[in-house]
Amino acid sequence: MRKAAFPLLHLALVILALSGFAPVPAWAKPPVVVELFTAQGCSSCGKANQMAADLADRDGVLTLTYSVDYWDYLGWPDTFAKPAFAERQRAYAKRLALRDVYTPQVVVDGKAQTSGVKAEAVETLVAAAIKAPNRSPDMEFIGASRVAVGSGPVPRGGGEVWLVRYDPREQDVAVRRGDNRGQTLVHRNVVRELVLLGPWSGRPKLYKLPPAGDPDLAAVVIVQGTKGGRVLGALEATPAKTDGGKTASR
Repeated sequence: MRKAAFPLLHLALVILALSGFAPVPAWAKPPVVVELFTAQGCSSCGKANQMAADLADRDGVLTLTYSVDYWDYLGWPDTFAKPAFAERQRAYAKRLALRDVYTPQVVVDGKAQTSGVKAEAVETLVAAAIKAPNRSPDMEFIGASRVAVGSGPVPRGGGEVWLVRYDPREQDVAVRRGDNRGQTLVHRNVVRELVLLGPWSGRPKLYKLPPAGDPDLAAVVIVQGTKGGRVLGALEATPAKTDGGKTASR
């Protein structure tokens, strides 16, 4: 068992128990972070969306679905898209030396990417990430308003800490215009909020979490290299109450 990187971890466990959040042991390996960049106006994204939805049920894997807005001009404004999501994808594209962004794209742990329609390639990247050694910093939520990140190796250029809030429910979206007109697209773990909490220098630090706009959203804090760098660690927190059901969006 690894020793806590700072004494706040012990206090955090007590506060977490009182606040309704389930603590994650500091020695547990963080989940593999699989990020899908998709769009409702993308004719080839339906298959990738279903793949991501299926992958979301796998232990040790966290799938996040980001809807991007750069295909909106084709006639259907994506109902979940935000400019910040496309900016995150562009940061990955630059870091991974890609000529441009595209959909559907899957990025695994910020280290490698492939097309979202290539299920076997996605599986290969996920399997490699699961086997990779764990050098993540210790992380603990302290109540619902703070997160503690411990010490650890930091990549060249430094690190940064992100808060991602997403809807864990499966959602069906009926598309009325554009290339997917008449189709109903499946979405799972749709990202609704993306917030940069601040830089991380490899030393223990506390970060304040902004209030949640929707209590039904799940949350994950991700530590990674700056400007689309590799993911160093991720810590999940689930909402206190969720029906786990399915919603439909029109």
